[in-house]
This record gives sequence, structure tokens and C-alpha cells, in this order.
Amino acid sequence: MASLHRNFAAANRAIVIGSSGGIGSALARQLAGDGFGVACLSRPRGRIGDKGEVSIDITNESSVAEAAARLADQGPYSIILVATGLLHDDKIVPEKTYRVLSQSTLQRYFAVNSIGPALIAKHFIPLLPRTGRCVFAALSARVGSIADNRLGGWYGYRASKAALNMLIKTLAIEVGRTRPGAICVGLHPGTVNTNLSKPFQPSVAPERLFEADDAARQLVNVVENLTPADSGGCFSWNGKRILP
Repeated sequence: MASLHRNFAAANRAIVIGSSGGIGSALARQLAGDGFGVACLSRPRGRIGDKGEVSIDITNESSVAEAAARLADQGPYSIILVATGLLHDDKIVPEKTYRVLSQSTLQRYFAVNSIGPALIAKHFIPLLPRTGRCVFAALSARVGSIADNRLGGWYGYRASKAALNMLIKTLAIEVGRTRPGAICVGLHPGTVNTNLSKPFQPSVAPERLFEADDAARQLVNVVENLTPADSGGCFSWNGKRILP
């Protein structure tokens, strides 16, 4: 993997948005180990973090625009990874039935899982090179596949990830017109041992629960092997395309 950067137009620069999370921090470490200079962006903490993270609130477009402007002079960047996402927090849990659907919960899911990555694309895609191979990828989820939905439930999370997948597909079409070497994809990391998945881990087979560093290594390997023909798709940790 040490030669990963040779496959890209802007050889040694990457951005990880959501670098304070379990998968995001692991992705930043993996890319740094592969020879990239990694710009790390994370949720506001009142000041720039000790590790040099740039503050960003993906639910606030002004914050997204300011973060992109701050990094613009150091570009272009060959890889932009959006490692943000919401499944549950102290106020939200995935819905088991339509009877508990609420406007506020649905709005929050879409704000973080769909609108946030769309705003990031708006302001960060210009930081990709105009020519040559480059990647814009956002963490998605298999449960965002409409064709693969066999269990139901998790209305807001499923719908917001399905929306993300459509946004990525539409983005890929437009970006490909001016940046033919660009690849825009969704990435499904599998179930990773992080706070996001912790309440649901008891139902996961041990061999299907990945540590964050292993998940990051798998995802970077997927990124390494993507081609412009893959742009617009959503790919699992093992490189397999997920049904829309």
C-alpha cells in the first residue's frame, strides 16, 4: 500500500472529514501511513484541536465553506473522504416501526447523513484536480440499498443513506463532465467496533465485526482499485458493488 499515492493526480494530499470518529481517525492514520499529507476535519470543539484538526460543522453551510476555503491554498487534493454519519445519539434511536416516526428525528438523520455530505461536495469538489485520477467518497451503508431492504425498520437511517447514494450518483454524472478522472462513490465499511455500532454489536457475528484500523485498511484498498467507470456506485468493504 505504500505506493497508493502514485495512482492519483495530486500525489500526496488527502482530506478526511469526520476525523475525530472511530473510522475517520483510522482512515487518517491509514492514509498517513501510505504517504499522504492528511488534512483532518472534525466537529467544533471551541478551537482547533491539539492534533491540528480543522473545525467543521457539516450541518452548517457557512462552516463547511469556511473549512474548504482554509484548505484551498494547500490543494489540490487527490482523495476527499467524508467519514461522518448518524445512527443514534442521546436523543435518537433507529425506528422499529412507522408508529414512532417523528419529523424532528427524520430531519436530523437527513441533515447529517444526506445534506451534510452534499454541502461538503459543493464546497470541496473544487479542491480536486481538474485532470487525472482523484476520489471523492462518503461513508454510506448497505441498509441504504432499496433493493436489499428485506427487514424493514430503521426508517430515517435507511432513507437518509439512500438519499446519500442518489446524491453521489448525481454528483458523479456532473463531476465527470469537467473532471473525467474523478471518482465519486459511497463506501460501506461493514459493522465496525465504534460507538456508532456498539448498541447493535450483540447481533453481529464476531467475524463480521471489524476493528476500525482493519476497516480503514479495507476501505483504502477499495479506493485504490476504483476506476472512473465505478463513479456513482456504492461499494462494500470487500470491493463488491452494493445494489441501489
